[in-house]
Amino acid sequence: MLSLLALPPIFKAFIALILSGISFPLCGVMVLRLDLVPLRYALMHGVILGGAIALALNVSTLPIIIIVNLLVVYFIIKIPSTNSFSSAAAMVFTMGLASLLMHTCNVPAKDSLQLLWGSPFALSYFDLSVLLILTIIIIFYISFNFNNIVSIFFDKSIAKSLGIKVDLNYNFMVVIIALCVALAMRLIGALLIDALLILPVLIATRISKGTKTLFIYSSIFGLFLALSGFFSTLYFDFPLSATIAIIAVLTYIFISLINSYKKRKRK
Repeated sequence: MLSLLALPPIFKAFIALILSGISFPLCGVMVLRLDLVPLRYALMHGVILGGAIALALNVSTLPIIIIVNLLVVYFIIKIPSTNSFSSAAAMVFTMGLASLLMHTCNVPAKDSLQLLWGSPFALSYFDLSVLLILTIIIIFYISFNFNNIVSIFFDKSIAKSLGIKVDLNYNFMVVIIALCVALAMRLIGALLIDALLILPVLIATRISKGTKTLFIYSSIFGLFLALSGFFSTLYFDFPLSATIAIIAVLTYIFISLINSYKKRKRK
C-alpha cells in the first residue's frame, strides 16, 4: 500500500480525497439547509455541458466546467423566478446543449461517459491546487461567519432584520456549491456527486444535535467515506466512485438502525 502511495497519480488522489472528504460535505450542509437541491441538479447538468465543451475544444475540463457552473448560478440568481423553476430551466437547457455539442462535434461516446464517472487518479496539479484553495476558503468562511450562516439557515427575514448581509452570504454559498460540484465531477463523476456532497450530511443528521455538530460530523463522515473508498479501491481494485457510494449508503443504514434500536430501548 505504501509503495502505491509513492506513485504520483495515487498520491494526488489520496490528497484530493482527504480535501474533498472534509470540504464537500460542508457544502452539502448548505445545499440541504438552504433547500438548494434543485440547484444541485442544475449544476450537475452544467458539469456535463462544461465537459462536453471541453471535449469538443480538446482543452482542460476543469476551467470550462467552473465557468459554465458560475454562469448557471448567475442565470438562476438573476432570472426573476423561484430558484426551483430557474434551476429546472437551466437543467434542461444545459443538458440539451451538451447533447447537441456532443453530436455536432462528434465527441466519442467513451469520452462522454468519462464525465459521468470521473477519476481522482487523473487529476492534475492545477486541479489539486484549486481543490486546496477551495477547501481553505470553505473552512475559513464557515469558521469566521458561523453565526451569520446559522441565522440565514434559520430565517432569512430575521437575519436581514439583524443587519446580516443575507444576499451576499447566500450568493457566496451558492458560488461555493457550484465550485464543489465542478470539482466533485473530476473526482467521482457527475452521477455520484452526492456520495461525498449529500450522503455524509444525511448520515450526520442522524446523530448531530445542532448546526455546529452537523458541520463537524458531516466532515468526519465525509473523510471516512473518502478514505475508506480510496483504500478499498487500491486493495480490491474496485471503481472508486461506486465504492464510496456503496459504503456511504451502508453507513447511513447502519447509523439509522442504531438510532432505531436506541429509541426502542428507551421505550
